[in-house]
Amino acid sequence: MSNPDHAIVQALLRHDDSVTREFFYRKCYPLFKSVYDNYHTDCSSCVEFINEIYILLLTPSRSTGKCKLEGFQFQSTLFTWLKTVCLFHCYKKYEVRKRAPQMPISENFDDEGVRFDAQHGSIDLDQSALHGLDAETILRLMPNRRYSTLIRLRYLEGHTNEETAQMLGMNLNTFYNKHKLAKEQFKRILRMEESYND
Repeated sequence: MSNPDHAIVQALLRHDDSVTREFFYRKCYPLFKSVYDNYHTDCSSCVEFINEIYILLLTPSRSTGKCKLEGFQFQSTLFTWLKTVCLFHCYKKYEVRKRAPQMPISENFDDEGVRFDAQHGSIDLDQSALHGLDAETILRLMPNRRYSTLIRLRYLEGHTNEETAQMLGMNLNTFYNKHKLAKEQFKRILRMEESYND
């Protein structure tokens, strides 16, 4: 009796588009979404995370010339192995981030007088500018709905970081990562709108 995972692995190694879409982006999407929501990644969306894992699995090693997927031994299901790969990948990224030199918690200001959060390395949003401009318009222009929801909960509705993380179903490590990216995206859109209206 043949192993169905064997056919999937062979198709993935051949870069079969239909199998890649069906397996990675449909069948395994709940797995990737769960890992993306609950573990540290540097990705701004779940699809970006899937792309990252795909590249991780199929890029040949410089030393061996073989990719990670070629090392799959069929001792478990492909799905279980993939989950292990994802978790280990996130763990390694988290460890790298944890080992990075930590700046002391302090408030600094950039050239425009915008507060900079030294602990998490991200730009804070100026509350007066947020309310003075049409914030809802900026939020609607943000391409990532998850980020706009985060900004709305945290700044417009005034919830704490902990409350916002809980409402979004994130642990705090994930929240701080997404918080940084959300603020950067908001500020980019804000600058584009300001330059358009000048």
